Amino acid sequence: MSDIDPEQRIYAVLAAIPSGVVVTYGQVAELAGLPNAARLVGRTLRHLPKGSSLPWHRVINAAGKISLPPDSDSGKQQIARLQQEGLVVDGCRISLAKYRWRP
Repeated sequence: MSDIDPEQRIYAVLAAIPSGVVVTYGQVAELAGLPNAARLVGRTLRHLPKGSSLPWHRVINAAGKISLPPDSDSGKQQIARLQQEGLVVDGCRISLAKYRWRP
């Protein structure tokens, strides 16, 4: 996968994340072959094309929390989508022990 540009590698990992689980920014970076590039994953997610079908909402921070402000439209949307997939969201926290994707 190293001959593919980093953005496309991140997109490929996002596309593979199944419903009902979450991953961390760092985990996406590792799976994309981009160790220590969690911030690049965050920037890439921020710039997803409008209307993208990639499951950006399944990516949370290493503390098991949603990084978006909970009162923002995007934060509310992320929480709602995760709940629709059956995840328990406590405030902005999701149990990584229970819901982390382990490919």
